[in-house]
Amino acid sequence: MEHRDIEIFLTLAEELHFGRTADRLHITQSRVSHAIRKQERLIGAALFERTSRTVILTPIGEKLRADLERGYGQIKSAITDARAAANGRPTTLNVGIMGAMGHVIAPVFETFESAHPDVEIALREAHFSDPFGPLRTGEVDIQLLWLPVEETDLSVGPVVYTEPWRLAVSDRNPLAARAAVSMEDLAGQTFFDIGDVPPQYWVADKVPTHTPSGQPLRRGPRVRTFQEMLAAIAADRAVAFCCEHTVEYYGRPGVTYVPLSDAAPCQWVFVWRTGFDTALVRELSGIVMETA
Repeated sequence: MEHRDIEIFLTLAEELHFGRTADRLHITQSRVSHAIRKQERLIGAALFERTSRTVILTPIGEKLRADLERGYGQIKSAITDARAAANGRPTTLNVGIMGAMGHVIAPVFETFESAHPDVEIALREAHFSDPFGPLRTGEVDIQLLWLPVEETDLSVGPVVYTEPWRLAVSDRNPLAARAAVSMEDLAGQTFFDIGDVPPQYWVADKVPTHTPSGQPLRRGPRVRTFQEMLAAIAADRAVAFCCEHTVEYYGRPGVTYVPLSDAAPCQWVFVWRTGFDTALVRELSGIVMETA
């Protein structure tokens, strides 16, 4: 499988939309379709199930993505660093970011780069389905994550940014018409399953199993990325907690973000591998923004 075909497959696996994949990679939709058909012929099985309205990964496609993601990320990082060294370009600090947080905390990066014009910050996308993986594989030097983080091999910096939580629901969900909802109002709702990779304490904090009074919350479809989650919310398959910034950056037809009246705020921190806290890592982790 060629490098470009791997990139197309992984991007489509994230976007689940041929048009958005083409736009993101600056290629034609037919090029995306051709690459996927080529890979399916090579493997001998379908990687995606396609209908006129949806694109989802098959079980074989899910396994292929899981096998490719980490190795591909390391290859990209190694190639980037080698090119930088060959061209005499600046030192690179690889930073893991979820979703649009690179835009939200842009002032942090601007402050850092003003003090270190010889250092280039490279943003690497991370996903809630494997929040600590990019750090442990060395794909990133430092990563922005929401609390709690209780990993013995990882160090946690001060809170960089704080914002409220919202409940993302389908427009068809009765809660979409509410001005705000409480944690107790979630009784009977279905939340996503984000898999077995994240530690249980991290999952339970944002994907609860019960309301404060003990009313059960159902588990629904498994999702790995934010784009998968949004597509399933629009289809009214489940609800999810989302940070306040998603209202601005991820407005989608069919999805409503309802304020949560009694949820503790989302606190973002920089995290890095213990023992790998270079001077640059320590300095970036100490820059704090104003609360949203």
